[in-house]
Parts: sequence; C-alpha cells; structure tokens
Amino acid sequence: MPAPVLLVIAHGSRDPRHAATVHALVRRVRALRPGVRVETGFLDFNIPSAQGVLESLDAQGVRDVVALPLLLTRAFHAKADIPAVLRDAPARLRIRQAEVLGPSPLLTSALEQRLYEAGLSPADKSSTGVVLASAGSTDPEAIAVIADIAREWRHTGWCAVRPAFASASLPRTEDAVRELRALGCARVAVAPYVLAPGFLPDRIARGAAEADVLADVLGPAPEVARVLLERYDEARRPALTALGA
Repeated sequence: MPAPVLLVIAHGSRDPRHAATVHALVRRVRALRPGVRVETGFLDFNIPSAQGVLESLDAQGVRDVVALPLLLTRAFHAKADIPAVLRDAPARLRIRQAEVLGPSPLLTSALEQRLYEAGLSPADKSSTGVVLASAGSTDPEAIAVIADIAREWRHTGWCAVRPAFASASLPRTEDAVRELRALGCARVAVAPYVLAPGFLPDRIARGAAEADVLADVLGPAPEVARVLLERYDEARRPALTALGA
C-alpha cells in the first residue's frame, strides 16, 4: 500500500522569497524521504492553491493524503482556514490534518544554528540576550506557546530570552531589544521564529536595528525538514496501527 501523499500547505505571500523558501524546504523533505510523494499548495497569493492540488490528486486516483500546515503555532490558519479547505476537498480523498510544526526541540536547535551562522558561538550564550521574534497572533494559545518556548530556551544557558511579535501582540522586537539592553546583557541577538521571508519578517528585521546580531529566518533548515516528517509520521500512525504496521 503506497504511503499517503504529504501535502504541505503554506500561507503564501506576495513576496516571491516566500514561495522560493517553501519550495526549497519541500525539496529537502523529498531528499530525506524519497519514498514519499510530497506536494505543495498555498492558501493565498501563490499557485498552486491547496484546493487545486487536492483536486488534481483526486483526478490522479490518489486516495490518502496527509495535509500538513506549514505553520509554527496553532492559530487561525490551522484552526479555521486549512480545515475549511480540507472540508471542500473531493469526497473520495481520505485526508488527515497533521499538527503544526511547533513547538519542537528541533526548531529550537534550528534557531540556535541560525544565531551561530549569524556570528555568535556557544561561548557567547551566557552574555547574550535573545529576542524570540515571531509574526504574532490574536490567538492567545499561539501567544502562550511563544512565551513558553522563550522560557524554556532561557534555561539552556542564554543570558535572557524575551518573546516579541511583529503584529497583533506586544512587545515589538525593538522594545524587547531595549529591555534586554536594560537588563544588562552584553549583546543582544534577534532570532526570527518564522519560516520564510516576507512582510512581517521584514518588520522584525527593522525592529532589530539596535541589536548586535540578526539571525536569518528558519527557512529550509534541516531541522525544519525533520519536523515536517515527524508530523507526517504522527498523522499517519493511527492508520499504521490499525493495519498492524
């Protein structure tokens, strides 16, 4: 029995860097799991649309799909937009919606790797304050998750870690940078907790103007690709259990 198709559902953006980064991440996923068919669909702005991919898969005779939200938190898109798309999918498709990517220790590792690539070293941790800068959300569950990640990450040796948000929530990146300065951290780094470039990541970058280090977005980091496959495996596990696999 063939493995379910993995449909990665990304938000989409008018910024061409967004789709390019999503496709680079999906290529890495394919390389890690060559036996799984991996497709990409977008909710908005980019093609192919998630709905169009589902209709195409149905026309090709595919029956099992794992739909994976390319999102870091369970906010509106994961709770409303993507389920609505899946409800409108062809009835012959058996679709399981995987969990969002975060939180995950692998994502925290990817954040640290991005900081090291930007010029920090493990020896800098105790004297460096980090701003964990996310896109932001009006969903209190999503905001609480970001705060929890910052709290847990602080325990790994950083001088301090503060959450910040590019929209919908406070504090902003620049305010968190100033807070860490006032706290006495010798240097301040901004770690964007976002997957791809775009409008809000650019706002995070502007807010990092007074920081010493600005890391890159997570993008096609190998750790992110591994999380995608973890979520895919978790989503298909009930069916494997039922088959005795």
